[in-house]
Amino acid sequence: MLSYLALMRPKQWIKNLAVLAGPVFAQKFDPDSLVMVSVVFAAFCLVSSSSYVINDLLDRDLDAVHPTKKHRPIASGAVSPSGAIVWAILLLIGAMSLGVAMLPPGTVGVIGAYFLMILAYSLALKHRMILDVLIIAVGFVLRATAGAGAVEAFVSPWLIVCTFTLCMFMGFGKRRCEIAQFDSQAEAAEHRKTLLRYTPELLSNLISVSAGITIITFLLYTMDRDISTTFPKEHLLYTLPLVVYGVFRYAMLVESGTMHGPMEIVLHDRAFQATIAIWSLLAAAVIFEDHWADRADVSRWLGFDHPTKRISDVTQP
Repeated sequence: MLSYLALMRPKQWIKNLAVLAGPVFAQKFDPDSLVMVSVVFAAFCLVSSSSYVINDLLDRDLDAVHPTKKHRPIASGAVSPSGAIVWAILLLIGAMSLGVAMLPPGTVGVIGAYFLMILAYSLALKHRMILDVLIIAVGFVLRATAGAGAVEAFVSPWLIVCTFTLCMFMGFGKRRCEIAQFDSQAEAAEHRKTLLRYTPELLSNLISVSAGITIITFLLYTMDRDISTTFPKEHLLYTLPLVVYGVFRYAMLVESGTMHGPMEIVLHDRAFQATIAIWSLLAAAVIFEDHWADRADVSRWLGFDHPTKRISDVTQP
């Protein structure tokens, strides 16, 4: 059972937190919305795990010669191909059954579209240069769209654009990390065919371009006054130094070859983790600014901020 659990790649489930983007920025935190988002997250964990099993099944021969992926359950022989097929089907049935039972039809459709797209990726599209990274980025967009749709939040074009550009940048970084793990490009191509054409120089350029696009997209979002929101999103502009540092830090780690991929950077680089944490706190302060301002007005009305008035003075008849 541990092998089957490992086959699901639970560490990768952190990617499915992208479903929170829409509800958070739409300030959907009522109990019903929290339940719906949790169900979407669980459904994506199951359906993505199903796609991981299928991908590992198709790549078992290539993974067997990879320095780290050779330890995966199918490549190492811990799980048989027939057992993997049954496990993938069960995970897919679980994901779709959960979605049909509790989620809106549109959200279920997005989850199904995600699985079909990743299936096409595993069968053919992952061998198409550039397109392989774009498909991964679209997968994150579908996650974010499903999360917003589940709570009936407006799917902003900026949610789509910002998610896509950020994940495209991280996707090219992942390819750069993969090349760094091998002694030669020919050896890397034995693991992934596209790595034969993804030269380090080309990937460095793609990372630089996509990093610039990511930062500019964030700036345009914060300064676009045509998109109405329930919070003063223009105040997110003040988090720009953290966004720039996070993007450049990621690019630096990718180019250095000290990390094996985005997940390792997120889970193990303390500076990157601190950047994400601080930005999240500041973003939360902006998103809930009006809520906290209303509470401050109530306190002022009760007289708690008066220098000479005590709480006992207010509570006494």
